[in-house]
Amino acid sequence: MTPPKAVYIHIPFCATKCHYCDFTAYVVEGQPVDDYLDALAKEIEMTVRDAPPEQLESIFIGGGTPTVLTPVQMKKMLDIIQTYFPERAPAIEYTMEANPGTTTPELLAVIRDGGVNRLSFGAQTFEPHLLREIGRSHGVSEIATSVKEARTAGISNISLDLMFGLPNQSLDQMRDTLERAVALSPDHFSCYSLKVEEGTLFYHLEERGQLPLPDEEVEYGMYQLIRDYLLQQGYAQYEVSNFSKQGRESKHNSTYWKNESYYGFGAGAHGYVHGTRHVNVKGISEYVSRIDRGERPILQQEKIPLQEQMENYFILGLRLLEGVSLQQFKQQYGQPADHVFGDAIETLVNKQFLRVEGDIIRLTEQGLLFGNDVFVQFLY
Repeated sequence: MTPPKAVYIHIPFCATKCHYCDFTAYVVEGQPVDDYLDALAKEIEMTVRDAPPEQLESIFIGGGTPTVLTPVQMKKMLDIIQTYFPERAPAIEYTMEANPGTTTPELLAVIRDGGVNRLSFGAQTFEPHLLREIGRSHGVSEIATSVKEARTAGISNISLDLMFGLPNQSLDQMRDTLERAVALSPDHFSCYSLKVEEGTLFYHLEERGQLPLPDEEVEYGMYQLIRDYLLQQGYAQYEVSNFSKQGRESKHNSTYWKNESYYGFGAGAHGYVHGTRHVNVKGISEYVSRIDRGERPILQQEKIPLQEQMENYFILGLRLLEGVSLQQFKQQYGQPADHVFGDAIETLVNKQFLRVEGDIIRLTEQGLLFGNDVFVQFLY
């Protein structure tokens, strides 16, 4: 595989922990943030020494909530990235995740001057009581304020994350959230259904029968409402959960969906370099101490077998509405797709979940709604 053209940086600190979150994230108060950033610099140095990058096309700083860093800490982190990844494509997409209410004008100036040109705000919902129920630390008004201040600072490419299928959420509330979100005219939306993950507060509530989630029919209605409304408002759906104005599709996320290489740095981060996937240790102290000993902070890594690479090509690539290329599959893996997945493709075409158009295989409307039933067919 070619050297990575994408970088993911994980900042595992938040103001508070949301009730649904199972990411590697810790409440920032009392955490050794500067020690973590020093360790991050050393991890990057060790990695790029062994696997030099090509010219970068995307950088994504996620979390956690990267914008809980102070302006001084933020500059330190962005300077680290600049030091080790100076070669960048002219049209690089440089994204930072942010929580509404955490992006002060002073912090935004540091972010802009550090090269970030895209902000992804975790809005989630515009219903105040739902924000409280899911454990978000911001209010509704802070979403609009943060978007406005980002644009004033000169960062015009804005994405909003929205969630559906939340406890006690109704279709009318979803419609209200969409209307208020579109009124802010962001360039991109990521719209995800709530997944109750083990180890979260929501998981324990569900175990006790205390999590009043919408039924499947209502959740399906919310997804259809999102798709229809955003299309009417000029946002094209280009992936199962993602919608954008023309030319504003996420370059970085496309790296994942196209099964391409990327660096992953920080506690709990995943990376995929030269055909090998790895995941880092999650604990902050263990992450820092390993690097202080001169070790890479890798918890687990494995060379991905050819069969799994081919499976991922379809499972990830079919999430994109543009579909996957049979010709590219053959070039990449040295054999025709129908020799490997012929039965699965035939079954899914007969079920009208997939359609074949010349060189391209893509989801049908039915397949889009039952994506998991499609993807599992490519697992052997």
